[in-house]
Parts: sequence; structure tokens; C-alpha cells
Amino acid sequence: MKRRFLYITGIFSSLVTAVLTVFGFVATNRLMYVKMKDPDMVMEREIVAKRFDEKWYETVRKEELWIDSPNGYPLKAIFLKPLQTDQTVIICHGVTENKINSMRYARLFERLGFNSVVYDHRRHGDSGGKTTSFGYYEKSDLQAVIQLIREKIGPQALLGTHGESMGAATTILYAGTYVDVADFHIVDCPFSDFTEQVLHVLRMETPLRSTMALRIASLFLKMRDGYTLNLVSPREVIGHVHKPMLFIHSLEDEFILPYMTQELYEAKEGEKMLKLFEKGAHAKSFNDNPVEYEKTVKDFLRLYNFAE
Repeated sequence: MKRRFLYITGIFSSLVTAVLTVFGFVATNRLMYVKMKDPDMVMEREIVAKRFDEKWYETVRKEELWIDSPNGYPLKAIFLKPLQTDQTVIICHGVTENKINSMRYARLFERLGFNSVVYDHRRHGDSGGKTTSFGYYEKSDLQAVIQLIREKIGPQALLGTHGESMGAATTILYAGTYVDVADFHIVDCPFSDFTEQVLHVLRMETPLRSTMALRIASLFLKMRDGYTLNLVSPREVIGHVHKPMLFIHSLEDEFILPYMTQELYEAKEGEKMLKLFEKGAHAKSFNDNPVEYEKTVKDFLRLYNFAE
């Protein structure tokens, strides 16, 4: 009887282990290898919406850059130089997008007197890298980009960043982790904590409600990609961000909820500004409010003497 009990217990334990292992691999695959948007689709979408001007891009003065990531792969960047100025903004796109999505902001900053750098995050566009880490490895990639551009434009030139969604979270993680050599940051719809964000998405898209699923996924993520979910938390580092920061979000955003930006704004000490748009789904504040968005950025730059 005892042997039979041990046999049944062993089978049950093996089945549970197998199920948890399968779940762990499936969950981490969805994170590490999140499906990218088709580059041709992104290009066509931006052209049709008149956010990407092919003629402008073909004729604008620019420099293609390959930047060595400290994580061991090349990052593709384009330094757009429509103006005779050293003032520069580095633009970080969101997850599944690529540098073409950043061109809309390059044109905005051109109108405000800045050249810009657009680049592909790891595993996006033309950059290398095998996995997406939602800011964990991307923050040191951004540090490498910022350091190179700072060397190019000089220590006295004005340098800022603009990040959207994952790019916004990456910007905060960079500014709160490393010695920040940029002068200001603009973050559009960042998540404040990746664990909470993943749980929110799970509850939207699956019947899973328990945090146990997150603990399993985090364990497998540590084994497979070297970090845990709780290490991707802008909320934990925002207190170390000392440069002026503009926070932007749309109240209609159901993917990354607006309270996350409000939470980050309240936790940020020192110079800061907050703009919540009434209209706009996730990462669409600029698309749906282009005039007011540009005015908001201009007001922020003027407030802290980064523009006339």
C-alpha cells in the first residue's frame, strides 16, 4: 500500500512538474520572443498616415551608425541632421515597433530646433540581440547610444531623450540606474512596474488571475534570460532620476494604464511636468493630439530653459 502511494505521488509530482515546465517555457517565450510588427506594414502605416515623409528622409542630411551594445551585439541608429545645430534628442520606440515609428517625433523635434537620433532596440529592426527584455538589457543599450552621441555633439550641447511605451520605461531605467549625461527626458506611456504590467495583460487576455503564474514565469525568465520580472521596475529607480522629465499618457489607454504614469510623476523628485490627454489609445497620444502634443513638449522645453 505504501509503495503504491509513493508510486501515485511520484506520477502526480512528475505531471505537475511537466505542466509547470511547459507553462514556464510558453510564458517566457511570449516575453522573450514577442512577435514583431512587419517592417513593411510599419512603413506603409506611417506613410499613409503622413507621419513619414519619404522625400524628406531621402534628402535630409543623416549619418548611419552601428553602436556596440555592452550586451554583445550591434545597434543600428540613424543620426538625422536637418538643422545646423548640436541640439539633439534620442528617440526610443516601443516594443514590436522599429525606428521608422520614431520618425514622427524626429519631425516634431526638428520643428522645435533639434536634430535627432532614431535607433532599433535589441531584436528589433536592424539591431542584433536574441531576446526582448522590456528595459532590462535595453537600458544599457540606451546608455551606449547616449554616450556615443554625447561624444559626437560635445559636453556643452543640449541632449535629451524621448521614449514611448517600452522605450519610455527604458528611458527611466537608464536615467535612474546610470550616471545620466542627458539634459532632459520625455516619457510617453511608460509602465511603472513590469510585474504589474504582465499581470494586467494576463488578466486581459487569459483566464489566469493568480500571481503564481508570474512567479513561475519569473523563475524561468531568470534561468533562460538572466533576470527576473521584478528587476524591470521604473518605479524602483525613479527616485534616482534628477534631470527634468515630462510625463505623457492618454486616459483612454487600456494597455498600460494611466495610473502608472501618474504614480511615476508623483514619485519623481525635482523638476517635472505631467500631461494627460483625454483622447488616445496606447501610444497614440501624438497621433490623436498632434498640435497639443507638440505644444506640451514646447512648453516643457521652455519651462526648463531648453528652448527659446
